[in-house]
Amino acid sequence: MRTSLAPLHFAALALLRQRGRLFPWVPVMMACGIGFWFGLGREPEPGHYAAAAAAGLCAALLALRVGPAAAPIAAAVALAVLGFLLAGFRAHDVAAPVLGFRYYGPVEGRVVALDRSFSNRPRVTLDRVVLSRVDPDATPGRVRISLHGETGLDRAVPGARVITTAHLSPPSGPVEPGGFDFRRLAWFEGLGAVGYTRSPMLGLTAPAPDGWRPWVFALRMRLSEAIRAQLPGRSGGFAAAIVTGDRSAVESAVLEDLRASNLAHLLAISGLHMGLLTGFVFAGLRAGIALVPPLALRVPGKKLAAAAALPVAFAYLLISGASVATERAFIMVAVMLLAVLLDRRALTLRAVAMAAMLVLALRPESLVTAGFQMSFAATTALVAVFGALRNWQQARPEDAWRMPRWLRPALAVLISSAVAGAATAPIAAVHFNQMSQYGLLANLASVPVMGMVVMPAAVLAFLLWPLGLAGPGFAAMGAGIDWILGVAHRVAGWEGAVIPVVKPGGAVLPLLAAGALVVVLWQGRLRLAGLLPVLLAATFWLGAERPEILISETGKLTGVMGSGGRVLSKPRGEGFAARSWLENDGDLAAQEDAATRREPPDPVLAVFDGAPEPAMLAAACAAEALVLVPETVLDGADCAAVVVDKNHLRALGAIAAHRRDGGGYSFTGARPLAGDRLWTRGTGRREAPQ
Repeated sequence: MRTSLAPLHFAALALLRQRGRLFPWVPVMMACGIGFWFGLGREPEPGHYAAAAAAGLCAALLALRVGPAAAPIAAAVALAVLGFLLAGFRAHDVAAPVLGFRYYGPVEGRVVALDRSFSNRPRVTLDRVVLSRVDPDATPGRVRISLHGETGLDRAVPGARVITTAHLSPPSGPVEPGGFDFRRLAWFEGLGAVGYTRSPMLGLTAPAPDGWRPWVFALRMRLSEAIRAQLPGRSGGFAAAIVTGDRSAVESAVLEDLRASNLAHLLAISGLHMGLLTGFVFAGLRAGIALVPPLALRVPGKKLAAAAALPVAFAYLLISGASVATERAFIMVAVMLLAVLLDRRALTLRAVAMAAMLVLALRPESLVTAGFQMSFAATTALVAVFGALRNWQQARPEDAWRMPRWLRPALAVLISSAVAGAATAPIAAVHFNQMSQYGLLANLASVPVMGMVVMPAAVLAFLLWPLGLAGPGFAAMGAGIDWILGVAHRVAGWEGAVIPVVKPGGAVLPLLAAGALVVVLWQGRLRLAGLLPVLLAATFWLGAERPEILISETGKLTGVMGSGGRVLSKPRGEGFAARSWLENDGDLAAQEDAATRREPPDPVLAVFDGAPEPAMLAAACAAEALVLVPETVLDGADCAAVVVDKNHLRALGAIAAHRRDGGGYSFTGARPLAGDRLWTRGTGRREAPQ
């Protein structure tokens, strides 16, 4: 009996030793519940939510009544249930109509966003949409349209109603089983349809004041134009992006250089930008107060600086577009500034945990995004490392390394870049299938310029702009941006700058996160146990296998793995699927190059555009090839090989196939794997009503 209870006794003692240090685990437990909700194959029913709420309430009450050893376990269950319920509530709260068919015709709506697509096309988002012959109750609340040809972009004024003729379709599903599901992202963004137009946009009505959001959007666009007028060319596009969040003027070549050099995070308004801005304002105001001794002796300069930096951060949140990443950064900065106002240490794991709790409570869907994962991984690692260094210096001052004060900022930047890069590199590799070999060097050469030149110069320019004296500030800002873009271009051009990475299995990232959190958050030698899931994740990643055959949702693009890489069936068309397949393979080749590769010597796939001729079908059957007939339904075929026709594609979506050792093929469909969730319902390919 004692032997059977030994593990429980050990766990109780381990938890007792963590008393007072468990608060950082609160968002982790919430994240477990949220992650479980997103991982479900079927949408929970109301009864499931009721049962979960009852179980969570019981666990919370139990945590208040049991002893200190068992209370953390009960609290963890309650927090996981809370995360589960928050995710479900959020998903239903943002529910909006999704277009259930392909549509071509007039599209009318109000302009609420302007940006650029992955292919660098201008893109406009409309709300209050009107579609011809579509019932208003079935019309999406928001649609996003890429503009080709004569765009009429000058008429897409924020807040104006416009009309164009466009092709619309439901948000697309994964391009391969287990791949990124754009439908989920679109669901939480409120996008009910996406598409493109080759017709110019026509203005219907001028912008009209209608709430504060259109007004702020219009202000952002005017500010973006004014910045580009002050800084023409690439620097202006970059400057507008980091101030207003408007990336419409950022060239595609600049984006590629930033991604290849691991500097793309400088373009996304996130914790770095918010921290640099508020840090500069906080330090500047505190130094200014200290320079006036009578004032410094009478007022709490530190608290006044924090109180002034908080509205500056909020203003930056508004003018930058209040994206999810910026909201997350604002919450983190606000928590830290409030800690200063309350005489608490700002940079602690408790502060990071509080920010994570708020973000997960407001936007549970953030958990499954790369931005949330990378942001909090970097912040947690930085706080933990610098906290450990501080504790070491305080505990053993005689062993602490002394260095000149003027060198300390450089060392801090070096350590910060190395720690943040190490913390985010695995996450970036999982999401983007590549790693930047020289990213640390590029960040060491660029981040200090961003913090000491670009952001302070931007603040100076905006302070002096009403006086007509913004020129020097913009000049300094442009010089700093030119340096950053120059570093990005040079590093991206080095041989081997980008290392392709094979897409890992779905268990790799959770294992990495669990292990890293145990190492960082647990106190004592038991934290070394966190290395086990990290090693397990690395083993799974190194052994990751890619599908032998991939078939797109339409059946018009196929990819067969050969000795020299995946062989694609065509050099153009369905470019997003082709690019995603190659990236997931860890292959840097372009679609055109992959289409010219030599096919495997044994025929494994036979594709017929229409109904196959009997002789050709017989030959494919004799070769035991996988027969693909995407345009028709092949009934009654006397074939020893496996046939995939139009009905199979409709039921399975994108397909991954493997040859079995004993003959035949095993299939995995993207549609069944995605499950029956809110964002997967009613998005089949159908034609518009007449």
